[in-house]
Amino acid sequence: MEINLVELWHQMGWPVRGVVIVLTLQAVACLAVVIDRLWLLFRSRRATSKFIVQAQPLIERSDRTALLELATKDTSSHLARITQAGLRAYEDRMKIAGDHPRALDLAKRAIERRRETLSNAINRGMTVLASTGSTAPFVGLLGTVLGIIQAFKLIARSGSGGLGTIGAAIGEALIVTGYGLCVAIPVVLLFNWLSGKLGDYETSLENAGGELLDRLDMEHIDGAAPARAHSGVAARAGHPHPEPKTAKEAALAS
Repeated sequence: MEINLVELWHQMGWPVRGVVIVLTLQAVACLAVVIDRLWLLFRSRRATSKFIVQAQPLIERSDRTALLELATKDTSSHLARITQAGLRAYEDRMKIAGDHPRALDLAKRAIERRRETLSNAINRGMTVLASTGSTAPFVGLLGTVLGIIQAFKLIARSGSGGLGTIGAAIGEALIVTGYGLCVAIPVVLLFNWLSGKLGDYETSLENAGGELLDRLDMEHIDGAAPARAHSGVAARAGHPHPEPKTAKEAALAS
């Protein structure tokens, strides 16, 4: 049995046609979202790789000023934006008070806020996939119901209820349900797959933010330890402990 879609379209009533149009628009919107998110991942990963290559020498020599300038200039990499937010909050606090624990806490909160903002941008459009996957079968079922109502109207007009009278109309109505399922099933699969990809990418950004905080903490510890040792030596040099006196010197002093 061959199905002539053009002929079916012309035989459908306008309510059923409206359902088909809605399903088609949902399918096109979902396809556009999938292409857009995949392109986003491709561009972001390429920009992040470029940023890492440029930032690695600065990280190795602990040049936070140059790293902050690089992260501020790079607006295409999500990792650069997270680095910029964390470093900016840390450096501003250290310049004001030099309080490392407080500066590290502010940097952590700045990174979390920036990551949440980026998460919203990364997942933009995913609600379209979720909504289509959950509603497309019901939209198709609505088209079937409208088609069956049209078939009963045909019975009322013809005055007979033979299968030859309503069989074609019911068949056309059931095709709309099939169309809804054909839209929903691939969309659900794409939503699950793409959600996993985006989730992995967000996890990598979260780990990178944590590594930045660890690096700032270790740099402070490594820099503070020699400073404490030097200050201890200076204190002992400026205020030397008196040499113990002999018994004769103690007697003369008294």
